Amino acid sequence: MSFTKNQIEKLEKSGYRFVGTHGHAAVKVCHWTRQSIVDKGVCYKEKFYGIKSHRCLQMSPAVPNCQQECEFCWRDLTYTQTSWEDDEYDDPKTIIDDAIKAQANLLCGFFGNDKANRKKLEEVKNPTNAAISLAGEPTLYPKIDALIGEFNRRNFTTFVVSNGQCVDRLRNLENDPYQLYLSLDAPSKKIFDEVCRPRINDAWSNLNESLETLSSFNSRTCIRNTCVRGRNMEQAEEYGKLIRKADPDYVEVKAYMCVGSSRERLTLDNMPTFDEVKEFAKKIGKECGKEIVNESEISRVVLLE
Repeated sequence: MSFTKNQIEKLEKSGYRFVGTHGHAAVKVCHWTRQSIVDKGVCYKEKFYGIKSHRCLQMSPAVPNCQQECEFCWRDLTYTQTSWEDDEYDDPKTIIDDAIKAQANLLCGFFGNDKANRKKLEEVKNPTNAAISLAGEPTLYPKIDALIGEFNRRNFTTFVVSNGQCVDRLRNLENDPYQLYLSLDAPSKKIFDEVCRPRINDAWSNLNESLETLSSFNSRTCIRNTCVRGRNMEQAEEYGKLIRKADPDYVEVKAYMCVGSSRERLTLDNMPTFDEVKEFAKKIGKECGKEIVNESEISRVVLLE
């Protein structure tokens, strides 16, 4: 078991549901999935990429595992494990089957909600997109390649968000996700060490190696930059150099949101306005040869292409 009983209770109280039997995979219903069901808005991924928010499964196969303790992370970092310590783990089919069931149980209350869109409620039963980004670093899960493959077999689109530390595992993926994200949250090693707070050696080098291999992927690729006012919103030229090296299809520049356990490390003063994010994105775009093609003010995110 990767968590203590108290940790599991705390996470379940915040909306997590653990799946499988080994306590490393979980699902949590996204705010925008709930909003979409009652026609009160959709996730920016629907606006940018056409993904249906009400049919999105937000999950992770490696909830406690990450090699970084980023300042802006909304997770409780007290349980973070930098490596995969268990020899036993759940197989992809079990994780996906259980995640779909768990999400259906979490959403069952909407069937008694008069404001719920009835057509969407029927579709909710069969999610079609997996956001493999809930918590932790998904590539630390030993069967991440098979997990993507199983989702692909079920005709899911998959959005995989990685910190780029498991270079070989990324490089050796045989099953392509629909869209592969790499998080790029610092323009230099100094800021990376201060903001992303890696817990392994050679983390900056690993990230750069992953950036260099990104263009070799057959899937769509995206660089995600989380903007933290006063911490990493500088040196746009250096960001541009790193992005040019990666040559992604897209770049998402998004504001840090002062929520969850990040409030123990940062304050509202660190959360940039949408206008600040947009201005910084323009600077990055100028340096990497991309332009703003879409935006979501409510999520404080812009898309460069």
